[in-house]
Parts: sequence; C-alpha cells; structure tokens
Amino acid sequence: MAGRALRDGLIDCVVTDHSPSTPDLKHLDTGDFGTAWGGVAGLQVGFAAVWTEASGRGVPLAEVVRWMSASPAAVAGVEGKGSIAVGNDADLAVFAPEEAFQVEARSLAHRNPVSAYDGADLKGRVRRTLLRGVEITADSVSGRMIARS
Repeated sequence: MAGRALRDGLIDCVVTDHSPSTPDLKHLDTGDFGTAWGGVAGLQVGFAAVWTEASGRGVPLAEVVRWMSASPAAVAGVEGKGSIAVGNDADLAVFAPEEAFQVEARSLAHRNPVSAYDGADLKGRVRRTLLRGVEITADSVSGRMIARS
C-alpha cells in the first residue's frame, strides 16, 4: 500500500498531476480506458483527496503536509519552499481539515469539466492561499520561475 510506503519512507513524497483534457479525449461516451487521454486534472482537489484517505487511516495532518510540501521541495532541490522557516517564502494555505464536500467537475476551476474525482466525497478545503506572504486569488496570481538549487 502506498500509505505504508510513505510512512516507512520508501516513497519520498506525493505530488499532483495536472494533465487536463477535453471530455471527447477521455472517451467518456464509450468508457474505452485504453484509448483515453492519460492524466488527471487533479491539482485543485489533490490535497483534499490525499488528506481524506490519510486521515481515515489515522495519519496526522502534519505528516500529509510533509509529504506534499517539504518532501517535494527537497526532492526537486528547491530552496526556500516547502516549510515554514526564517528566510523561506511564506507560501501558505489556510486549510479547513474537517470541511466535507462532494467534488463536482463542472464547479472546478478547470477549463474542461472533467475530473477523475467527480462525485467523490472528500474532506478538507483550502480557504485562502498566500504566496510569499501575500493573499492571492485566481485573478491575482503572480508566480515566478524557481531554479533548482
């Protein structure tokens, strides 16, 4: 099980895939999985999906945050990201861990209304996001390229 491998340190981190496609490329009408476009538009619900499964198995939130924040930054060799520390960028999420919701693909902030999570009951919602200490919204995002260290 991936959860045990994460807890035992055999898997270093959890990251989300965001490989969106149009509904026709997913072959939803035929269900032909073998010819469907690969990948998932999972960025928006990835943390909640992992948290839902992990918390149901008794994994503390701090461990999930490490899997999806500090560990990916370390694996990618990105300094100043992934943890709260003096000198690091203040990239933070205000998270409501017990807030339950059902994923509705048509309500996600994706160009195409397709989601592997459509209809899934998840818990945990990101309520606010701060990038380098400044609250951002979909209309105010201003990222920057970060070189690997």
